Amino acid sequence: MQQASVSHPPARYLFFPLLAALIWSVNMIVTKMSAGLIAPAAIGFYRWALAGALLTPFALPGAWAQRAQILRHWPKLAVLGGLAMALYQGLAYVAASTTTATNMGIITAMIPLLTIVVSALVLRERPTLMALLGGLVSLAGLSLLIGEGDPARLLQVGANPGDLLMGVAALAYALYGVLLRLWALPLGPWQSLYAQIAFGTLFLLPTFLLAPPSPLNADNLPLVLYAGVFPSLFAPFLWIQGVRHLGPNRASIFLNVMPVVTVAIAATFLGEKPHLFHLVGGAMALAGVMLAQMRAGRPAKARRKAAEQDPSLCKSS
Repeated sequence: MQQASVSHPPARYLFFPLLAALIWSVNMIVTKMSAGLIAPAAIGFYRWALAGALLTPFALPGAWAQRAQILRHWPKLAVLGGLAMALYQGLAYVAASTTTATNMGIITAMIPLLTIVVSALVLRERPTLMALLGGLVSLAGLSLLIGEGDPARLLQVGANPGDLLMGVAALAYALYGVLLRLWALPLGPWQSLYAQIAFGTLFLLPTFLLAPPSPLNADNLPLVLYAGVFPSLFAPFLWIQGVRHLGPNRASIFLNVMPVVTVAIAATFLGEKPHLFHLVGGAMALAGVMLAQMRAGRPAKARRKAAEQDPSLCKSS
């Protein structure tokens, strides 16, 4: 019997998920740079309002065609928009004032592992032995990172408020991914994203109106433009193309470069020189995530469906 040959996609398709991961990595730096230049409530609202406005000419016709489905599932879309657009990114903007971009990038890289944990609680999916082992390794790495080289320090002075907020934000996004898979809404990916952005912007409006005025200026406008265009629109498009041509498994590998790129950019442009505990703790956290993903026990068809329905990944990061 002749053995079937394994098809390999053209190398050019690798640039889709790679560029998406790079855009999201830069956005972590932009989030850190926004601290002190614009209020968290302001940049959060401006970002998603801009993204929604730019997406309207392309997504509105499809959303209107699927308006019956959107109206039927609007409570679920509202929850998804609240978790990913309002809570996850909103907490990240607040956390940026009291933690480093390096820590933010490494904690965000824990989302795949947290997704396994949330899946076990919400979907009753029993985690594999590899997932449990990866969780322990990542937890040890995070303790070393947040404790600044001394995990026992956490028991004495506690964690940095910004690190805690990023942990809550990552947990919110993990729940977002699980609910997205659980509900499997019968909408196109762009129509789903468009509706979620609309709800997320609506949820951010009260805090924007109640917060002290934080007008746009020459210093913060470039940050808002980048956040509203590249990680909110271009990166999801590139990610969808990567999943389409490579499959979710191959594409997800490129997400592991995000904390590495974030640390490198933060060291170069923000002066966040990495210490030994950053390198060791971050490496342990990332190794644990990769270990846990090795045997997540999720059917390939389910992974592909969830990835194609979720164009915003770490994605709205």
